[in-house]
Amino acid sequence: MAVGRENGGTANGELKGDSHIRYIPRSYSSSDSDASALRLVLAVLPEWEDASSKVEFVRFTDGITNTLLKAVNKRPGLSKEEADKDAILLRAYGNGTDVIIDRHREAQNHELLMRHGLAPELLARFENGMMYRFVRGTVTQPEDLRKPAIYKAVARRLAQWHATVPCIPGRTGHSRKNSKTEGFSAPSGTLGDAEFQRVLDGVAPGKPSPNVWTVMQKWIFALPTDTEEQRAAQAELQQELGTLVSELSQRPGLGVNGLVFAHCDLLSGNVIVIPKSQAVNGDKSAETVTFIDYEYATPSPAAFDLANHFAEWGGFDCDHGVLPTRAQRREFITEYVRAYFDMLPEKPIDIDESAEIEKLFNEVDHYRGVPGFYWGIWALIQATISEIDFDYASYAKTRLGEYWAWRGEVRGERQRSGKEIPLRERRWEQEV
Repeated sequence: MAVGRENGGTANGELKGDSHIRYIPRSYSSSDSDASALRLVLAVLPEWEDASSKVEFVRFTDGITNTLLKAVNKRPGLSKEEADKDAILLRAYGNGTDVIIDRHREAQNHELLMRHGLAPELLARFENGMMYRFVRGTVTQPEDLRKPAIYKAVARRLAQWHATVPCIPGRTGHSRKNSKTEGFSAPSGTLGDAEFQRVLDGVAPGKPSPNVWTVMQKWIFALPTDTEEQRAAQAELQQELGTLVSELSQRPGLGVNGLVFAHCDLLSGNVIVIPKSQAVNGDKSAETVTFIDYEYATPSPAAFDLANHFAEWGGFDCDHGVLPTRAQRREFITEYVRAYFDMLPEKPIDIDESAEIEKLFNEVDHYRGVPGFYWGIWALIQATISEIDFDYASYAKTRLGEYWAWRGEVRGERQRSGKEIPLRERRWEQEV
């Protein structure tokens, strides 16, 4: 739970605090899944309790952090499409994930995106999750992200996020301990809460918090430090973060202060292809996508959000042989740049489109190793707190391996050693 920042609710589930979203003082239990989920759904939709209702739950298993259930009322006489119009999604947070994710900020993100027409209606929060309207469409698979029609649609939607959604300042929500770790190593374990907050939010000087740099700092502070090996690993990652901040955080980029409102978790399971019959504007022959799950959304350099998405072309298996080539990245970035400048609320008078494409192409190249660092730290924490059946330790090793391979290239260490260029780096340099 983010210290001092979680909203509560009254006994009747009314609003409390600064959130505009209803709070239900109940929780979801995996050991009593359907019954606990039904109680939550009926608190939001009491009309589903009538005699004609037939509420069913569909479990989605694509995620590796949360439990996601679709609640649909299959009343007699309704077609699947009609039932889906009223369906809702229930998302219950994974064990201990509040040490990684600021849940209050997540709800703010969802509300912000709702106001810009970029998120489904958020119906309610409950003690360990939230419920929102079901988004009709097809969830993509990693191979779908590699189809030109899909990745151009992703580029346009991501440009819309970056061009139109403002970055909201605040604090980087944090928890001073997780369920299995007594605390953090110095300096965090010796600091008062206010000083700890200052250190956390000041990791990238001049950049308003929260941002992707403060998130990574928060995660490094949350790493387990029970053994000497763990403490040494934390110290090494802390040093690397300092290097990344000094190298990248002050580079010029799109948005205010070089930051845009970024999704930061644009894997295939979070990209939904909208049926062409539902397209509200534009060319209905073109694919349209929307994004779901905003728990990691935060101000970030646009180049990081793009590099992070490109890394997801390989899926959870981290298939480095299918990552986008230079030609594919250029095609994506061309579509993105055109949409971005077209959707800016205050459009610049003169834009050198070719120059902007080249600039962003090069920036994404600078950031190509950072997603491995970001998700590698995340997975190290998940390996100690998650109850989900996923090999987080191996995933952390793979993702951090991507980062160190990139480091070896930019520092020339791999060349000097005479080692073969890693597949991921080789694929990144491939032209077609």
